[in-house]
Amino acid sequence: MSISVKGVIERKGLGTGTWALVSDSGETYELKDAPDELKKSDLKVKVEGQVRDDVMTIAMIGPVLEVKSFKVLD
Repeated sequence: MSISVKGVIERKGLGTGTWALVSDSGETYELKDAPDELKKSDLKVKVEGQVRDDVMTIAMIGPVLEVKSFKVLD
C-alpha cells in the first residue's frame, strides 16, 4: 500500500537502533531504505513510500515504511 506521511524523523535506540518517522497523527513507522539525507533527528518531512507487511524487523516499533521519496518541510 503506497502512502504519504508527514511527520518528524527520530532515532530509536531499540536493538541496534533504527530510524523512524513519527507522523503528525502519532503513528510511528520504521523507515526502510532511507537515504542518508533523511537520517537526521527532528527533521520535519513528508515521506512517500510503501508499507511493507512482508518485512519483519528487530525493533518492531511500527509498520515498516519503504521510502520512495521525501521532501523536507519548514
